[in-house]
Amino acid sequence: MNKLQVIDLLELLRRAYPSIDTSKESVDHHHKYLNDFPFDTARANVEQHILTEKWPPNIAEIRGRQGEQLERTRMRKETQAYFAQLELWKKTAVPPPTGMREALYAKLGRTRED
Repeated sequence: MNKLQVIDLLELLRRAYPSIDTSKESVDHHHKYLNDFPFDTARANVEQHILTEKWPPNIAEIRGRQGEQLERTRMRKETQAYFAQLELWKKTAVPPPTGMREALYAKLGRTRED
């Protein structure tokens, strides 16, 4: 994230929390800890914070819980892969061979109507 993006975040925060410091020192301080962080993610975190919290966020809250975000992303990808596999199975599913169901029922000692 560059300094202009940090200024954009601080201005967004100042509109919601008038006590936010937007001085050059504050911009430099925030930039020091946010320069390696994606702006889009930080902005989304700030917007969510504004919707749910009455106090301004600190830098850790602007960054969000990155570990949790990474885990959510990993789980989302795994879920999409699982659903894709389910769709493939649906498309390739075939009924069991003739007589197999009856043989299984016979082994269980039941009739098909049970």
